[in-house]
Amino acid sequence: MDAPDLMKGSIDIHIHIGPDPLRRRRVTAYEAAIQAREAGMRGIILKSHHYITTPITYVLKPMVPGIELFGGMSLDTDVGGLNPVAVEMAGKIGTKMIWMPTFTSRCDVQKRGIEGQGISLLDDSGKLLPNVTEILELIKQYDMTLATGHISVPEIFALLKEARAVGVTRLVVNHPLSVSFGSRATIEEQKRMAAEGAFIEHCFVATMPSSDRLPPVRIAEAVRAVGADSCILSTDFGQLLNPTPVEGMRMYIQTMLHCGITEDEIVRMVRINPARVLGLPD
Repeated sequence: MDAPDLMKGSIDIHIHIGPDPLRRRRVTAYEAAIQAREAGMRGIILKSHHYITTPITYVLKPMVPGIELFGGMSLDTDVGGLNPVAVEMAGKIGTKMIWMPTFTSRCDVQKRGIEGQGISLLDDSGKLLPNVTEILELIKQYDMTLATGHISVPEIFALLKEARAVGVTRLVVNHPLSVSFGSRATIEEQKRMAAEGAFIEHCFVATMPSSDRLPPVRIAEAVRAVGADSCILSTDFGQLLNPTPVEGMRMYIQTMLHCGITEDEIVRMVRINPARVLGLPD
């Protein structure tokens, strides 16, 4: 099978949509949904660094039947950071995924040389803040999925440990091979994260000229080392300079095939694992 066939039934859990208050986006939520449905995809998650996207899905579902649409919220400064009240309200309206801080994480702020402290999950002694545990309890209560966003590797390990203690079982470590944002995780660290029950999400955006220019073979190597059973392929597309998310997924699948990843492994990483991390039937 080629990429268009393998795309059918896939779920992209990482798509950026317009409107965006700080930058132009390649697609609106409506365009992303229409294009994904036309490609035969099963579903997409809409992401913003600045606002909760769940209400958009309520508007779109009657307009674009035949595809599953999910919303999420990133715990950045715009929603009050590590804000349990915002997480509870998100849970009450059926939000599917909660990301830890992204562009306003301390890790990102320091990496980009931006003025300000940024948001850390840890106190000065290296322990998780009480708000984080409260947020994890809400994620469990409202049956949501936890994603790590752009936090540091030490924060990721502390978060995964506490999440398991609280009973959160659907976990995603976002783009561990990226160097321009978040923090890069070694293969051994990725294996440990997978052993903690997390899916390792590899995003195609890292290979783009406008991003990290990561050789795609590095993603293939990480998949082989960690195992396709513990990995998810997402685009993280929506940037103006990149192809549309749907075209990005087609390119990604074809590129991974070229790098030696098997069709069965592709199916696992674009269909089965994304469904499982969202609590959906395979």
